[in-house]
Amino acid sequence: MRSGFVSIIGRPNVGKSTLLNTLINEKVAITSKVAGTTRNIIQGIYNEPNYQIVFMDTPGIIRPMNKLGKITNKQAISLVKDIDCLLFVVDASTGLGKGDKFIMDVLKKTDSPVILVLNKIDKISDEDILYNIAEYKDLYPFAEIVPVSALTKDNVERLIEVIKKYLKDDVKYFPEGIKTSNSKYFMISEIVREKLFDVTVEEIPHSLTCHTSFYEEKKDIINIHVDIIVDRDTIKKIVIGKKGERLKEVGTRARVELESMLGKKVYLELFVKTVKNWKDKERYIKELGFLDF
Repeated sequence: MRSGFVSIIGRPNVGKSTLLNTLINEKVAITSKVAGTTRNIIQGIYNEPNYQIVFMDTPGIIRPMNKLGKITNKQAISLVKDIDCLLFVVDASTGLGKGDKFIMDVLKKTDSPVILVLNKIDKISDEDILYNIAEYKDLYPFAEIVPVSALTKDNVERLIEVIKKYLKDDVKYFPEGIKTSNSKYFMISEIVREKLFDVTVEEIPHSLTCHTSFYEEKKDIINIHVDIIVDRDTIKKIVIGKKGERLKEVGTRARVELESMLGKKVYLELFVKTVKNWKDKERYIKELGFLDF
């Protein structure tokens, strides 16, 4: 039995959450075109006979603009130490950026092997892939470089085989069949947040978060309340939409996915609340599940 912990790190919007979902073949992290969708550390567990890999998807590392940004940076940076290896995910279709160089400076603090994952190779030519490999290889002593497409699953199996070489433990940390350590309450909140991004992507990128405030499971139905926290009344109006149509659309989309996830009929109620500057208020940051490392 070989097992270990692997952090997925990178700047926002390079496809870390999509890669995590692809690696374990199940949706445990929400995805969207909005940069910085992931805010919490999300664990996904890969199992096969004689192997268990605990992947940790981290928030994208950026220069923080508020207390929440500082906390998510701390979360991500804290996971470059005391792990078996790191996957440094970059967007091969956009090339090397300042954010990548900033993260490589952070990676100098780790003794763990770093695997460079060139994601989104479905968008570029083989010649561009080789150019990317040469460019990054000269900037950091990567243990391995693996080009993949998380979206099309191209070369993902190869990535798993490479990771196996760096696993150091011989303990099964989670029972067979467990795909994530995150609670269902967290997953419910994240699904609602994802649907909000789906219908309001250009208007409310980072002004909201979600919190599951009530969960009651009965024989034939599950009653769920989710609070949608926004920082301005103008955003609240956008979330609700004309005559409540946008909020209704979010609720419908979320309920369909929740019923599939929970295996029961779901009655979902959404409540939109304005909390000015919630991203700078420690009380709300803690209540909403953002841990200050």
